Amino acid sequence: MIARLWHGITLSEVAEEYLDLLQKTGVTDYLATPGNRGVQLLHRIEGRLAHYLIISHWDSLQAIEAFAGSDITRSKYYPEDADFLLEYEPTVQHYEIEAYPTAAL
Repeated sequence: MIARLWHGITLSEVAEEYLDLLQKTGVTDYLATPGNRGVQLLHRIEGRLAHYLIISHWDSLQAIEAFAGSDITRSKYYPEDADFLLEYEPTVQHYEIEAYPTAAL
């Protein structure tokens, strides 16, 4: 299994609004893609900035490609992101998952 990690930054005053947008766009698209095993949406506030981390879990690189396109290292953005994000990080990170606990969070 593979984890895909995406990071973004907004101003803290729009943090909740952007969380709602992430749920409607990225999280919904992740979960609708065959081969996706789940998504975690995290955020933290640091003063004036809000950081977001999306960790999605995938069966294979081919499943990620179905979501992200042929260059799976490129970040995927939506038009609405321009209203919130302070920068566009060009790439994401992928990690092989070596342990996957099954206990409820």
